[in-house]
Amino acid sequence: MPVPPSRRRPAASGPSWRDVPLAPVVLLRGSEGLLVDRASERLTALARQHAAAAQGLPEDAAPQVDIETPQIEAATYTRGNLDVIASPSLFGEHRHAVVVGAEAASDAFIEDALAYVAAAGHEIGDFTLVIRHEKGTRGKKLLDAIAKAGYPVVTCEPIKRDGDKVEFAGGEFTDAGRRATRAAVQALVEALGSDLRELASGCAQLIADSTGTITPDVVQKYYGGRVEATGFRVADAAVAGQTTEAVTLLRHALETGVDPVPLVAVLAMKLRALAKVSTVRGRGNPGDLGMAPWQVDRARRELRGWTPEGLATAITAVADADAQVKGEYRDARFAVERAVLRVCAARDGG
Repeated sequence: MPVPPSRRRPAASGPSWRDVPLAPVVLLRGSEGLLVDRASERLTALARQHAAAAQGLPEDAAPQVDIETPQIEAATYTRGNLDVIASPSLFGEHRHAVVVGAEAASDAFIEDALAYVAAAGHEIGDFTLVIRHEKGTRGKKLLDAIAKAGYPVVTCEPIKRDGDKVEFAGGEFTDAGRRATRAAVQALVEALGSDLRELASGCAQLIADSTGTITPDVVQKYYGGRVEATGFRVADAAVAGQTTEAVTLLRHALETGVDPVPLVAVLAMKLRALAKVSTVRGRGNPGDLGMAPWQVDRARRELRGWTPEGLATAITAVADADAQVKGEYRDARFAVERAVLRVCAARDGG
């Protein structure tokens, strides 16, 4: 299948995982495995397209074109192996090598790769090289050399902000030619957003198993249990002062195996968002709070009924619970439930 064109322009700092072009050398940097895998899969598909074109075949024949895809373990690499792999294939097949674990590369790999980068040029021949570097500064000289030579460098860092996860999930639906409402995407992120692979899998399931516009009701049908029992729902109910609902959701989450530590973390995150927005409440534009506009709007709505004193009390309660669930209290489940009750009471009573 031909690789679809990207919906977005490349970032100023380099191409994204969605639109990285094939080149003699491509560097994938970052620890978000899904994004690295996506970029790597795209490059392999592009290498097949390149090989098909070289054979005079139409683009739609590319998926059936045979290419060699050797994998190089950078940590156990031995000197000279890259030259062997990069040498012309006996049968004239394109070779598309992928280096894994470059963050732990042997000295031999770094030296050989530096020599290869210096000599490779920018014309795509019958050999292409993708280097995956997860984290750290091991091999920095090589990383700098790849960037300086003008080869594509793709950043694949973890997606942490909810707004960025919403954008990611929305992109999944758009790329599949499906329409999903903003509220539906947000609900899906709340249900599955703690793990990007799971979020992508959830998008794929909704695309495959539903028809028409994807709405919150569709998300509820497939992931309602997850949505209702996540820490986000517990936190939403708590900051709204809905004591019975918050405690019910909390107990259900605990009974289904959710750990108290992330539950407290979500409560803390929720209250931090309210505290941030409260500092600019009534003063017009909130400026750069490190939050998506929809998150700011939501926090503004949730602040109704909260006083500064109540917010401070709730934050203190959650800080106490955080210490308790991490070892200072023998019953972590009780500690998080008490924190939820204190948050609800703080909204009602300040």
